[in-house]
Amino acid sequence: MAAIFLLVGILLQLFTTITGIGVNYGMTADNLPSPSVVANFLKTQTIFDSVKLFDANPDVLRAFTNTGISVSVTIGNGDIPGLTNTVTARRWVEQHISPFHPQTKIKYVFVGTEVLFWKNDDWTNNLVPAMRSVHYALVKAGLPEIKVTTAHALNIFRRETIPSLMRFMVGYDQSFFAPILQFHQRTKSPFMVNPYPYFSPDLSKRLNYALFKPNSGVYDKYTRKTYTNMFDALMDSTYTAMKALGYGNVEIAIGETGWPTQGDATSPFATLENAISYNGHVVKEIVLGKGTPLMPNRTFETYMFALFNENQKPGPLVEKYWGMINPDLTPIYDVGVLRNGQSTPTPTTPAPSGKNFCVPKVDVSNAQLQSNLDYACGQGGVDCTPIQPGGACYEPNTLRSHAAFAMNAYYRTKGLSCYFAGNGQITTVEPSYGNCRYL
Repeated sequence: MAAIFLLVGILLQLFTTITGIGVNYGMTADNLPSPSVVANFLKTQTIFDSVKLFDANPDVLRAFTNTGISVSVTIGNGDIPGLTNTVTARRWVEQHISPFHPQTKIKYVFVGTEVLFWKNDDWTNNLVPAMRSVHYALVKAGLPEIKVTTAHALNIFRRETIPSLMRFMVGYDQSFFAPILQFHQRTKSPFMVNPYPYFSPDLSKRLNYALFKPNSGVYDKYTRKTYTNMFDALMDSTYTAMKALGYGNVEIAIGETGWPTQGDATSPFATLENAISYNGHVVKEIVLGKGTPLMPNRTFETYMFALFNENQKPGPLVEKYWGMINPDLTPIYDVGVLRNGQSTPTPTTPAPSGKNFCVPKVDVSNAQLQSNLDYACGQGGVDCTPIQPGGACYEPNTLRSHAAFAMNAYYRTKGLSCYFAGNGQITTVEPSYGNCRYL
């Protein structure tokens, strides 16, 4: 495994100008550094040459001025119907694009996100007209170099089958996807997909296949190709469905892909190890220009998901933990995307030493302490026997004391982050007491 990431690290330094590796920059959090700090970090410390935003935040657009990093902005799904009006679209471009470009290198305008996934007819029926309208507005503003696209979740196929037989959903192939692909072909913009093997049905039975680990593979008898990972299969499924409609020549790009590092009991495969395996192999494939069985030697422009964890995201716990970088700009893990010479997965710094301990912050609530305790002693794999009745660290029998022990044990024995959704902090003060010895 170390050899893989060493190779990735070397190749990334050689090919960063052509690989098109970007990152999704979500901001649904209350602990992130300022956009200007983020922009400087991405420019000076990472190989990411582009970022994708989930809005058109003017503060962020200003922060990326003269950085050379390409920025993509997103129009919310709820704004799609109104943007079918060309006057509205031109006004939107005048307000959100023209004041910033070209000082900020805006590359794409995403009209909506995974629109079909939400089953909202008003969004679905108006998507293509809105894309045409925004494209028209950009051209009229003298900005034809900014391309219009939209990203699709991969629930867009009829059923799960081998890649050579994959087709877009009945009822949407001709009415929805054909016009979208025609638009991309005409405007020379990419068809964007969001492949997420993590969300695959029956993941427990196909985990190695999803993670690029040794597995028996999937044989496609019609193309005589064997798929050893789900990522390649999803990409070739997309290509086959496009080709069946006559648009196999349209460029395919990846708007989002990634793997979470943490979750609750309902997310047993959201682990740091799995995130390193999946994201590391995806980055390697992009860097090498390996392509897929049906699209060999092809490089896909790719936006990894995500730059940061987002502690205010709604939904299950796992939704908050897709980040690769901590708010203090140290790596949660690195699969070769940093410029500082780190070519193998690394823990968050400061690394555990004889003088560093992980403890809860003073203002952490009981609910947060309980969540940290449950995670460390459960999914985190920490030996919590010392804080069980009769154990050396059971007394004082308080939630804070038990959580502190578990959090520190996770940090020290696993060599991982003390972040804990912003609830942990590093201290050099020895927390051991009596017979209770912190590691």
